[in-house]
Amino acid sequence: MEGAACSLKPVAMSDLFDLPFEDDPEPEPEPEPERVVAPPPARRVLSVTDLTIQIRDRLESAFFEVWVEGEISNCRLWNTGHLFFTLKDQSSQVRGFMFRSSLRYLKFKPADGLRVVARGKISVYEPKGEYQIVCEHMEPQGLGALQLAFEQLKKRLQAEGLFDTARKRPLPALPRKIGIVTSLDGAAIRDMIKVLARRHVSAQIVICPARVQGEDAAPDIARAIRMLGRVPGVDVMIIGRGGGSIEDLWAFNEEIVARAISRSPVPVISAVGHETDFTIADFAADRRAPTPSAAAEIVVAAKDEFFARIGRLEERLRANTRGAMQRLSRRVHILSGRSALAGFPGRVALRTRDTAELSHTLARSIRTVVALRERRVSQLRRQLDAFDLGRRLAGVRTRLVAADGRMGAAIVRRRHQDDVRLRGCAGRLESLSPLAVLGRGYAVTWSADRSRILRDSADVAAGQRVHVTLARGSLECEVLETSSTTARANEEPNES
Repeated sequence: MEGAACSLKPVAMSDLFDLPFEDDPEPEPEPEPERVVAPPPARRVLSVTDLTIQIRDRLESAFFEVWVEGEISNCRLWNTGHLFFTLKDQSSQVRGFMFRSSLRYLKFKPADGLRVVARGKISVYEPKGEYQIVCEHMEPQGLGALQLAFEQLKKRLQAEGLFDTARKRPLPALPRKIGIVTSLDGAAIRDMIKVLARRHVSAQIVICPARVQGEDAAPDIARAIRMLGRVPGVDVMIIGRGGGSIEDLWAFNEEIVARAISRSPVPVISAVGHETDFTIADFAADRRAPTPSAAAEIVVAAKDEFFARIGRLEERLRANTRGAMQRLSRRVHILSGRSALAGFPGRVALRTRDTAELSHTLARSIRTVVALRERRVSQLRRQLDAFDLGRRLAGVRTRLVAADGRMGAAIVRRRHQDDVRLRGCAGRLESLSPLAVLGRGYAVTWSADRSRILRDSADVAAGQRVHVTLARGSLECEVLETSSTTARANEEPNES
């Protein structure tokens, strides 16, 4: 092997195992499996609405309830009562929406720049394809919701001037009728009645019960304030309740109660909770009391001060009167001791007698003058009575009544006379009437056309028709025969 060139090629370890042994036959190559080509999947085309609906469903199911912290911006309350806003932080933002039904339960008013924690679900606004959070609850971060609502309402009402000192009315000095708005079940009403009964027995108490805690307490308190304001004679009104948490006292932080207090026609004292509790009603009322019992004492405090002032003035008047009497007594005593005033009481007595006589003379003269004046007045009154138009009219009225009676009697008498004459003329006329002659059996014969009365038989010929008028009825006759007057004279008249 010397002199023969040899070369060594490095072989990897894995290649050694892959080399076949000398005795092993070479393996036959395995047949490759047949490849099955899968058909391409069917293409599914979605509309924009379908895609948006699927995204909305997946978002709502995946983010059913989330808590999001951020700052409110673009906050707008629509006329439908729904709230639209944007929650943002330093680098991102998300649109938000709150229904009116959820918004009414918030104790504070959402506003731009307020940092809040919102709870809701993620949904998609389909017309624009934007995702948003549908907020169901919201609370301010850091400051409590009730405290924030308190500060917001206080600031707004203060800007309107509802808490101005110029609007505060003084309490009446002697209230005769006191109105109270509170619950009948609390201890506050018992404490106020006890204080008023002890310190102001003559005062009348008008109680208008109202709920002071719960959802409907604020409208009930406002209603009670309005009702007490319409009660005649109420001089002052106390509204309040005992102590509690801010949630228990929240009815007195509502705007409806503050405005009812400001519109009350009588002064209002707010006595809500303890001395450390402050409510919106305290700022709107004319006077704040730390407790309901203190409110009752404030009402009668003016009465006590009034009576105390009267007592002080009475003592000062008595003292001044006693001092003046003492000074005058000393002066009289000093003057009576002087020699120049000796016999002064006697001279005063003489002057008194002269004064009495002059008074008697003056009174007698006055009575005489008055008597003369009275007689003159009586004389003038009689003269005036003589010319009294009423009396003269009464005389004229009497004469008119008498003349009317005489005229009526004359008319009756004249009518009777004329009636008698009329009856006589009627009788004579009746006797001369042709109808009376016909009644005795005579008849009137007319021509056929009733144009003339037939008095001679020569005026008619046989065969002509004539008309005969009887006392009752008439006849249509035909002439059969006529005769002369001579022949008729020999005959006896016939009246049938």
